Amino acid sequence: MNVTDLAELIPTAPGWLLEWDLCIRGFPVLIDLRGCVQEPAYHGEGDVETHTRMVCKSLIESASWRMLDPNTRRTVFLAALLHDIGKPSKTRIENGRITSRGHSRKGEIAARIALWEAGVAISEREQVAALIKHHQAPFFLVDKPGSQRLLFEISQSARCDHLAAVSIADATGRVCSDKQRLLDNIGLFVEYAKDQGCLAEPKQFPSDQSRFEYFRATDRSPDYKAYDATRFEVVLMSGLPGAGKDTWIAENLAGWPVVSLDRVRERMKISAQEPQGRVVSAARELARQHLRRQEPFIWNATNLSRQIREAAIGLFADYGARIRIVYIESPADKLYKRNRDRRAVVPGSVISRLLNRWEVPDLTEAHRVDWVVMS
Repeated sequence: MNVTDLAELIPTAPGWLLEWDLCIRGFPVLIDLRGCVQEPAYHGEGDVETHTRMVCKSLIESASWRMLDPNTRRTVFLAALLHDIGKPSKTRIENGRITSRGHSRKGEIAARIALWEAGVAISEREQVAALIKHHQAPFFLVDKPGSQRLLFEISQSARCDHLAAVSIADATGRVCSDKQRLLDNIGLFVEYAKDQGCLAEPKQFPSDQSRFEYFRATDRSPDYKAYDATRFEVVLMSGLPGAGKDTWIAENLAGWPVVSLDRVRERMKISAQEPQGRVVSAARELARQHLRRQEPFIWNATNLSRQIREAAIGLFADYGARIRIVYIESPADKLYKRNRDRRAVVPGSVISRLLNRWEVPDLTEAHRVDWVVMS
């Protein structure tokens, strides 16, 4: 199903009907929700499919959702529809109870892949993914240590008012004994976000440097105007193989030194399917040469997971670099074709592995983050 067809899934006036069979045709991953068990204490309604249908019905019956503009209605509906698609792969029994710990992050990535393949614009797709990633946060944020920091982190990628709408539907679309407690906590989340000035927009920081340092420290005030002692810039590229990173560099930063993991890999005659420890170590040593000279350069690799990016960003920050992430992507069909046409084709198994840890960078990671979609 492409982005045009997705419009058919969204309930509209006057009937506001949930066409579940159409939703399944649009997102076959929903079939896996059928029969996926849940802990009865929290989900007395039954399996994940039953819960998801109840969540969607609760959302579309909400007057506040119906009053949203059509584009926002679609974003919030897609988040509700896909919010638990990570559960089938994460459900297990521990100490006699059913748990699906980690399903929010798994669902974020699965939704990102599905919406990318459907051609949904990156801005909407990433908002849906962020709402899925954080959909449980309003249930517990007010009781969690470090709640302010978590709230500000969430606000950099997800609109907190829309997140509350998804969480309310998640709470009302189930059978449990603590439903009112969940709803009360969501209400407190909304008031807290409103009080902190980030209910409908990201938390604003005094400067890019202040934001960068805040999310790298544990005891930094969000209102502290940090002194910017950065002396040079490092550009960290991010994107799937074949997305167009080399093309973007040639068109925008021609002449900059490039530390490329692909080039290091070729020089060392190590394939993309072999362990990459030696490749990364060699590349980091090349990076240090630029860092010691305080010389701007480009770190070019897939860098698809936050954990991988952080390993490089931490090194650059230690040398006083100003860090810019340039994330590149292409439509799915063009990316797969471009990869097939590469001199060194990346195996499908490697791309699948990369997709399964695909996290698009956000402003909690760097001084500046650019999203570029190659036509």
